[in-house]
Amino acid sequence: MPPDHIFGTRFRYNEATGEVDSIIRAAAGWGKISVLEELRANLGISHDHIIYLGDGGSDLPVMMHVNQHDGLTIAVSEAKFISRVAKRTVLSANAMSVLVPVLERVMNWKSAEIRRFFRSYGLTLLEWDRMHTGILTIQDFGVQVATLSNDNATAPQLIAQ
Repeated sequence: MPPDHIFGTRFRYNEATGEVDSIIRAAAGWGKISVLEELRANLGISHDHIIYLGDGGSDLPVMMHVNQHDGLTIAVSEAKFISRVAKRTVLSANAMSVLVPVLERVMNWKSAEIRRFFRSYGLTLLEWDRMHTGILTIQDFGVQVATLSNDNATAPQLIAQ
């Protein structure tokens, strides 16, 4: 990847081998928002035209920022903390899968159009499960709940209430 195409993390390259010598800047968390805003301003893109993919905790602040400005956020991880913030979650072994929510939301394509698009590139959508998953914990009100207690002890202990 050419150095001028790397925005989140900047590397110092070995001139003789072209390999990475060291890291100049590694944006994480709120630093990613600065990088995103710099890119957005330089390219003249409005906030609602941002599409951001994330898979970890350092992506949460950026996803919240993009969501606040009506952009599209896509989680590419099963992690609850990221999929709860993202507007869409895509789980697949194929990187092309992230195009599905983009084609649905940005291009307003229906599934038949999306399938045709993938076929035109020699790809077949073998499985496409759409789901909205609620993650629930339900408990009988008569069951005791274990909680943490730290009553002048050196280590917290679990006690039943």
